[in-house]
Amino acid sequence: MTAALTLRPSLYEEFVPGGGHTSFVLKRGQLLRITDLEGDANVSLLLLSAAEKSERLNLPDTLKCQHTAKLTAGHCLYSDMGRVLAAITADTCGWHDSFGGVLNAEEVAEKYGAGRYQELRNGFFRNGMDNLLVEMGKWNLNLQDLLMALNLFSKVSVDGDGRFHFEPGNSKAGDYIELYAPMDTLVVLTALQHPMDPNPEYAPKPVQLSWSAVASDGISVLCRTSRPENGRGFHNTERLYI
Repeated sequence: MTAALTLRPSLYEEFVPGGGHTSFVLKRGQLLRITDLEGDANVSLLLLSAAEKSERLNLPDTLKCQHTAKLTAGHCLYSDMGRVLAAITADTCGWHDSFGGVLNAEEVAEKYGAGRYQELRNGFFRNGMDNLLVEMGKWNLNLQDLLMALNLFSKVSVDGDGRFHFEPGNSKAGDYIELYAPMDTLVVLTALQHPMDPNPEYAPKPVQLSWSAVASDGISVLCRTSRPENGRGFHNTERLYI
């Protein structure tokens, strides 16, 4: 399920280089577009309630309640309180991975080599765990708050024997995903290669972030109506603002 929409006038734009990381509050009623600029990008994403950070993205519940193993347009990203942290309102890529997680420093060194700052300076090899923790620290969060990350733009399928298979070339240059926030949502992300990416070279790709305001909640109709569970999820979320 995909939908191609024209981006509304941007409130703000931000470039995230390969290996970069950032965090921010996506305010209720805002739309975030994340664009793969060169193709083969991967963005590891965490979501939390901006008001109560103990409420955060629950990927098992997100997949279970929507009867899916992949995420794309029409799906919601649920918190552990059954509320919608973000809704995927448009997606030209078609598949985003919930299984792969992120690598730590030792795993990156084992896969790509040393890549030390002493030799490479700002080109040193970064890892998803540390990148996310750096951003989480800005919001008074730490290692115990680091849970499963959603990997945008990456496709991991599962065969009949339960084995995971990474599928290269899932995202092309210009592909994007749009996330609508029905509540104030803390977004933490880093642009690094997927842990299962078979490329032996450390070569993370950049992405572009664009914020826009939505005049009405009509943008979420696809997600609200794709499953009865999603209608209830939006209801649970809207009760916060009664």
